[in-house]
Parts: sequence; structure tokens; C-alpha cells
Amino acid sequence: MTTGSLLAADLVIAVLAAGGWLGGGAASAARRRPLARGLAAFALLATLARAITITALARAGWWFAAEKVLIAAPLSLAAVAVAGPRLLRAAGDIRSVAVPLLFAGYATSGALLVTVLHGYPASAGAGLLTVAGVVAATAVSWRALGARPSRTVSRATLVVAVAALVTGTGLTVAPDGVPDVPHDHGYRDARTVGEPTRRFTLTAGTATVRVGGRDVAAWAFDAQVPGPELTATVGDVVEVTLRNRDIGRGVTLHWHGYDVPNSQDGVPGVTQAAVLPGQEFVYRFRADQAGTYWYHTHSVSDVGVRMGLYGVLVVRPGPMTGLDVTVPVHTLGGRPLPAPRTERVEAGTPVRLRLINTDSTTHRYALAGTAFRVAAIDGFDLRGPTSLVDTAVLIPAGGRYDLVFNAPATPVALFVDGRVVYSTGEVSTATTTWPVLDPLHYGVASPAPWSRIDRKFTLVLDRGLDLHELLPRYAHTVNGAADPDIPPQVVRLGDIVRFTIVNRAQVVHPWHLHGQHVLVLSRDGKPASGSPLWLDSFDVRPGEVWEVAFRADNPGMWANHCHNLGHADAGMTLHLMVS
Repeated sequence: MTTGSLLAADLVIAVLAAGGWLGGGAASAARRRPLARGLAAFALLATLARAITITALARAGWWFAAEKVLIAAPLSLAAVAVAGPRLLRAAGDIRSVAVPLLFAGYATSGALLVTVLHGYPASAGAGLLTVAGVVAATAVSWRALGARPSRTVSRATLVVAVAALVTGTGLTVAPDGVPDVPHDHGYRDARTVGEPTRRFTLTAGTATVRVGGRDVAAWAFDAQVPGPELTATVGDVVEVTLRNRDIGRGVTLHWHGYDVPNSQDGVPGVTQAAVLPGQEFVYRFRADQAGTYWYHTHSVSDVGVRMGLYGVLVVRPGPMTGLDVTVPVHTLGGRPLPAPRTERVEAGTPVRLRLINTDSTTHRYALAGTAFRVAAIDGFDLRGPTSLVDTAVLIPAGGRYDLVFNAPATPVALFVDGRVVYSTGEVSTATTTWPVLDPLHYGVASPAPWSRIDRKFTLVLDRGLDLHELLPRYAHTVNGAADPDIPPQVVRLGDIVRFTIVNRAQVVHPWHLHGQHVLVLSRDGKPASGSPLWLDSFDVRPGEVWEVAFRADNPGMWANHCHNLGHADAGMTLHLMVS
């Protein structure tokens, strides 16, 4: 059973336990003795089962069990201690155990809410607020059911509830003192790379494009989706002039996966101001990384990219040989792009398929009709890639895979999520049952380029209430905080930095660090054993723990965020400062 499955199972068991205790209390209040006893017994079994899941999660990592051990476990013990003996002694009126059973339900429900609304890390504030809620709900039940606790018990209950509420609220909403790190909006290093040898101009604006036989409203570069494909050869100096015609919320250009100087990274509010209607901004950088990349707006990126502000960037090592095909996959207006394309290819022709996932979710790719190799991932060549056949690949949001093969005499087809997007003829192969390549164990290994670690950071990805804004929101969080309240990671130029990235959530978080590629060290404690895997985008699935490292050799303030852009917009964004 995976850790992600354990997280889901624990959540379901907690719901069942809470429902059992509350149902038992309601049945007891209605004097339905058999039903009350049955539901209470069920709740007790569920509570014991949750002890097993919590223990298993704690063994998988403290991140997955912190609030369950520190808050849920004591509350569950209190529930059993209060409800159990009273239920066993209820020889007369079963209604007398209604309040103890309801208390157990409130305690279990409160612990469940801590997991759902607060998550990691466990905090004293969350614990105290839970206690206040449980005590208050129990007091209300006392009065509603006509129970008459003594005046001393009533006063003590009131004091405990108020003290827990006031103290817990103060601890929860108090500012965390996130340091203010200055952002550099300068452009001083933009002209140090020399005179441009490749010039492009991109104009962003609203447009109507044809997708799947119907017109779709879009935001587009040069009135097309995707935008124009930008190409260069290693050694070129690329200059791109971005103009905004009428995108009211502003645009920028972020070169996804391309490690440009910080001033050219295109993150509004961090490396530049957003380009507003009627304005322009000039980007310039040296093309010194061959590979497959893409560009997109980083201004209101969740909306902008989804609406069509993206395009392909390809940097080749030299003159092109054979057939080079880019396949940027996207969903626009609920319709898939690109449209299916068929072209005849002479047998023996070397073919490179550059697969690019520009959506916010993972896509499944399958190449049918030929053996192939995965030559590169995220712009970095793999070492010793072996031939694959009848094997699919999963590409995370923002990720790129280069597949290479020699065209056979028979047709070849590329399927994306079961849909043909590129082919050299008709292929009817079913690919849905093919195994999926694990890139951590593909290719030939080599030693890491360094033997030390200078800085270590742990990022625990979760969901929870963010109370630091004017209006509370249910945010995607990192270490219990949401942007802009997540402390920046500050390192020195040249440091070897290790990230441990933990996903407590029930959704996939495709992680993306700007300005640097990371070397994958391990996943779920199992070391990577294949070719060195240098990534800028990788899926952290529910319950997974990734360890990655990199040399911080690109100075500046860099965005570090989930590339499900809706998650990033909802708080899952922080910054790495290399100085």
C-alpha cells in the first residue's frame, strides 16, 4: 500500500469513526439502544483502525502523521476514555450516554478538521482551537439534551473553552514575521551577452482561434495558439521584443526550463513589472543550452497560459539533420491541441519528437509502431538510453521529453491520452495497457558531480486555511503557509542545495524551480539508479517524498512553485534567493 493510499484510507476511516460516534450519540438521545451500541462499537473499531493507519504514516515520515499523532491521537483517546466506560455502565436509560458519545464524535471530527483545514505542521494554535470547538459543542449538547452538569463543571467548561479559543486564535492569526527580501527590477545584465543574432517580436492580444472545428476565445501571441515557434542554435544571442496589445492583466515571457539571467526570467513583481497594454519589454540571452523548452506568460499565469499565451523554444546544437517535430500539448477551451497531423516519412529517416506538456496536469504519451529511445528530458541529454517498445511515458505539467527513432517502412503514431496527435500513416494499436517508463531507473548511472551538501530545505505540500489575508482562503500550502507568507530560501552562490519535497495532499503537485535544474537523488527513499536526471519539472504524487539537489550557480531571486498553475495562484509559490 502506497503512502498516498494510506493518506486516503486514514481520511476515510476518520470520517467513518466520527460518523459512528455522532450517530451513536443521536441514537442514544432517541433511546434506540441497539442502534446506539452498534454505531458506538463500529466507531470504536474505526478508531482502532485509525491507530494502525497513523502508525503506518508515522513510519513513512513524520510529515504525514504530525497532526494525527499530536492532536488526533489525544482527542481519540479522550473520546474512547469518556464514551467507552459510560456506554458499558449504561444499564438503565441509554439516553444518559448521549453526551459522552457526542463528545467522542466532536473530538474525532475536530481532529479530522485539523487534517483537512490545517494540515502540516501541527501547531498549538490549531490544537487549542480544536479543544475549544469540542468543549463548546459538548456544552451545547448538554443543554439541548436537558443534562444538568454541576455549576462547577459548567464554569470550568466555560473557562476552558474561552481560554482555548482566545489563545488558539491569537497563535493562529499572529504574523509569522516572514523576512522582506528585496526584489531587483533592474535590467543591468541584459546587454552583457553581446549583439543579437536572432531577433523575434511577439505581440500578445485577445484573439479568436479555430480549435476542433469551432471558434474559441483566446489570449494569443501573434494571434495564434500556440505562439510562433522560436528557434536558435547554440552560440546565438536571442532577442525577443514582447508587446502587449490589449491583455489588461499584463503579460511577461518566462523561458520555462531555460536558465536565463535572473532579469530575463519574466516573473512579474520579482524580476520585472508586468507589461501592460501599449507597453513592451525586450528580453535578451545567450543560447548556450541545447534542448527543448517553451515560453509562456508568468503574469496571472493560471489564466494566461490556459487561454493560450505560450509557445515553443528549441535550441539546437548545430545544423538540423533528419526530421525534427515539436508536439506542444495543450487544452484550450476544453478542446485538445494540437490537431492530429499526418506526414509521410521516408524509411530510415532519423526522427526526433519533442514532446512538450503545456497544461497544468500530467499527460500520457505512447509511440506505437517503432522502437524508440528517450534521448533527453527537460532539455538535458540522458546517458546511455536504451531502446524501448510498447512503453508509455508520463510527462508532468511543464515537462519535455525528446523521443528519437529511425522511421520504419511501416506507419508510426504518437498517442496522447489515447488520441493520435502525430502519425506517418494509419495505426490502430491499443496503447492504454502499456507499462509506463520510470525515468529514475532508465539509462546508465554516473556519480553525482559533488559530494557535499551545504544547505537543506524541506517543503511539505498540503492544503489548509490561510488566515493571514484580509479574507481567509483555502490555499495550497508549503510548510503550512501560503504565498506571500512562505519564507524565502536564502543560499549563497555556489552552495550545493538539497530539497526534500513531501506531498501530503490528495492531488499531484508538479514542482518547478526557476533558474536551475535539479538532480534527482531519490524518490520515497529509493535512490535514482539510471542516467543522471536533471529536471526542472517533476510530478510529486500524493504521499511521495522526493530528494533533489543542485548547485546554486545562477544568482538572483527565483520562483519555486507548483506548475499546476491554479495551485501556484492559490498559494503554492515561494522564492529561492541566490546571492
